[in-house]
Amino acid sequence: MRVAYIAAGAAGMYCGSCIHDNTLATALLRQGVDITLLPTYTPLRTDEADISIDRVFYGGINVYLQQKSSVFSRLPRPLSWLLDRPGLLQGLSRLNASTDARDLGELTVSVLAGEEGRQARQLEQLAAWLKTEFRPDLVHLTNSMFVGLGRRLKAELGVPVLCGVQGEDLFLDDLVEPYKDRARQLLHERAADIDAFVAPNRYYADHMAEYIGLPDERMHVVPLGMVPLEPAPVQAPDDVCTIGYLARICPEKGFHLLVDAFRLVAEELGPERVRLKAAGYLGAKDKAYFEQQQSRLARWGLAERFEYAGEVDRAGKFEFLRGLHLFSVPTVYREAKGLSVLEALACGVPVVQPGHGAFTEMVEQTGGGALFEPESAPALAQTLLDLWRDAPQRAALGESARTRVAQRFTAEAAAGKLLGVFERYAG
Repeated sequence: MRVAYIAAGAAGMYCGSCIHDNTLATALLRQGVDITLLPTYTPLRTDEADISIDRVFYGGINVYLQQKSSVFSRLPRPLSWLLDRPGLLQGLSRLNASTDARDLGELTVSVLAGEEGRQARQLEQLAAWLKTEFRPDLVHLTNSMFVGLGRRLKAELGVPVLCGVQGEDLFLDDLVEPYKDRARQLLHERAADIDAFVAPNRYYADHMAEYIGLPDERMHVVPLGMVPLEPAPVQAPDDVCTIGYLARICPEKGFHLLVDAFRLVAEELGPERVRLKAAGYLGAKDKAYFEQQQSRLARWGLAERFEYAGEVDRAGKFEFLRGLHLFSVPTVYREAKGLSVLEALACGVPVVQPGHGAFTEMVEQTGGGALFEPESAPALAQTLLDLWRDAPQRAALGESARTRVAQRFTAEAAAGKLLGVFERYAG
């Protein structure tokens, strides 16, 4: 089977979706699928070997310029191609161009409109390349912001088009009117052009089926998968409660809630017996927010008990996780995936997560943590304290997490389930 796997780059940051798309595509390749991973907007950035092709479709510069003026839709093809060069897109992504949904409403609507939008030329180039250079048996779009591509790709290629859902509702719900309403309308309309959708868990499958307006039989669940890790003992000192956070530093991920909870834990145990460690991407628009959290920690006399490791690669990520007793990313929204939580569980670190979104299933399926009342710093702090004070329970949770992730959430298992979905539609 030949599969065109179309993924979105994340403007130069380590992104859970990019990492997982690359991991799944690599595992499918190992299982004998003739797969091509095609980046869009910007090159992918992953912490494993990148198998994507050295070309970017729907290059971010062209997409943006074509939205601003129809003149750019008529650029000579050599010039348009130059603007899509991976090196140029990668370099410009470091300038932290805005991906704030409030700024991107018009562009979002245009891309969702597919061949009727301002980026129609980009769609034609993608369809032509697939038709002449790769000739797939199936196209897999990795998020629902691509549903506008489905109609044209099916007409040109005559093959099934499937689509993943990975948390796009958070972006769409943050759009301003009139773009928010129009984007939802287009999502509903263009979903009819997609043969089936794939979600990472039952919660998000049910949520997006209702959000898009799909019958249940068109939504399939393929759990997250990751490359197995070598077992390693926790390296944190036994007498210091070490709490970790690994995610983008931003309000929606709930970093401020963890800071609030950390203060309460420190008041209970004493500052010298606690430590908070954080790692993850920090974008320009969230620097003031992060500095505010640092100021609060300093005001409470906890600045020296906090450490920010910045972005970490794969080796750095797992070294970071193995230095923790407990882990929490207390999102204020209902998380669709939670890849970093799964990575913590794979390392045997018990997690403390809000009881909503993907986390409820993840904790139940791994037996690797505890849930607390969402958006409640006191509830988070109390759950952290309870687990810290019960070392045997923490050990049992960690062992359960490590074992069940290795059994149920491997890249090979996820790829096998996704391949089963592909075969159902491509025969």
